[in-house]
Amino acid sequence: MNKQHPHEFKSVLVTGGGGYVGSALVPSLLKQGYEVKVVDLFWYGRDVYGDANRNPQLERIELDIRNSTRLKAALKGIDAVIHLACISNDPSFELDPSLGKSINYDAFAGLLQSSIDQGVKRFVYASSSSIYGVKEDPNVREDAAPEPLTDYSRFKLDCERDLLAHSNANGMERVIVRPATICGYAPRLRLDLSVNILTINALVNRKIRIFGGKQLRPNLHIDDMVRAYHLFLQAPGAKIDREAFNVGFQNRSIEDIAKMVVKVLDDPVIELEYTPTNDNRSYHVNSEKIKNVLGFEPKFTIEDAISSIAVAYRAGKIPNPMTNTLFSNIKRMQELRIR
Repeated sequence: MNKQHPHEFKSVLVTGGGGYVGSALVPSLLKQGYEVKVVDLFWYGRDVYGDANRNPQLERIELDIRNSTRLKAALKGIDAVIHLACISNDPSFELDPSLGKSINYDAFAGLLQSSIDQGVKRFVYASSSSIYGVKEDPNVREDAAPEPLTDYSRFKLDCERDLLAHSNANGMERVIVRPATICGYAPRLRLDLSVNILTINALVNRKIRIFGGKQLRPNLHIDDMVRAYHLFLQAPGAKIDREAFNVGFQNRSIEDIAKMVVKVLDDPVIELEYTPTNDNRSYHVNSEKIKNVLGFEPKFTIEDAISSIAVAYRAGKIPNPMTNTLFSNIKRMQELRIR
């Protein structure tokens, strides 16, 4: 048995692999010897994997996951699926709700059935910690009652339920991942996420605008997100099949994150500007289950994420960060007039 692939998963298909998490995950999977097939429309460019773009084990297929016929063909011979593809976050979803529903929910049934039909052994679904809504409980665990507040989070929850309710999965193991808000540098960077946007504003404008500030947000370094996906490929099926796992680390307020940015950048000139907000969503996820069941513990901090963005920015790897649409999901969608 292959030491790196204890369950003999040799081939992995990653939907949405050209996005933020995918741009870090795909090269990491290739480095571990997996054959990787990426299905994506590559709105942010095809060459987001650095040197890994030339890896013969990588196949990039420009494909809309709503095209169920082509998608089923792409799944032939695949051992495991990591389903990342979606219209991410509430603002991007609300730009065109019918588009969001068609990609985030309607396409899911075809992907799931095609995976079953093609004999996929394991299906890893990237859901969201936003399905919990706002909770008074300071430690939101996986068995907490979901109370999604937006269509984005409702459809994430609907996909979870459909995944687990499927009556004939042909033995396919199914696992749900509920990540915290990801942070840190990746080749296809997002600067529309809390830690990242606070950091880039400090670097470029030497000013951080804080909307509210007391809201708690669960955060996870992108390198730990990648480590978690490796674990979900390697873990024994008996431990993860039909289970949901929170994956988060530091639960910190927006104000605390801003102060961390100032400290890490060590620039006393950075100004904090407070602005009232109607968005007082605050939640604190508990990620003990993944530690207790799979032994997973994060290695990287919010401070590491801030530092990684600063290093990349100073090295010229983040050109025109305030105007380049490649760093913002919603701006890129508007520019491409996605339908």
